[in-house]
Amino acid sequence: MNFWDKITGNDLTRECAAFEARAKALPVEYQAAWGEIKAHLFVYGDFTGRNMMPILDGALGLLEETAADGQSVHEALGDDIKGFCAAIAGEEGTKSYRDRWREQLNRNVARKLDRRGE
Repeated sequence: MNFWDKITGNDLTRECAAFEARAKALPVEYQAAWGEIKAHLFVYGDFTGRNMMPILDGALGLLEETAADGQSVHEALGDDIKGFCAAIAGEEGTKSYRDRWREQLNRNVARKLDRRGE
C-alpha cells in the first residue's frame, strides 16, 4: 500500500468493495446477516476503520464457509448477532468510540478542575 492510498482511504474502499462482492455471492439470509454484522461492528471501529478490516474479513469468511457447508445463519451465528459481534470484536478491553470520547472528556474535565484548585 502506498502513502497516497493510505491517506485517501482508497485501500479501504477497494477492500470494502471486495467484501461486498464476496457477500453478494452468499444466499439472501446470509447477506442480511452480513448487513447486521457490519452495523453492529461499526461502534468498535477507530476513526479510519482499519482496525475492523481483519475482523470483517474473518466474519465474512465464516459466513462463506457455513453457507458452503449448507448450514443456516442461525446455526452459524446463533440468535444474538449483536452478541456475536461483541465477541469477535473482543468486547473485553475493546472500547467503542463512545467509551474513548467519554474517557477523553473525563480527562479534560479532571485537568481543568486540577488547574482551578491550585
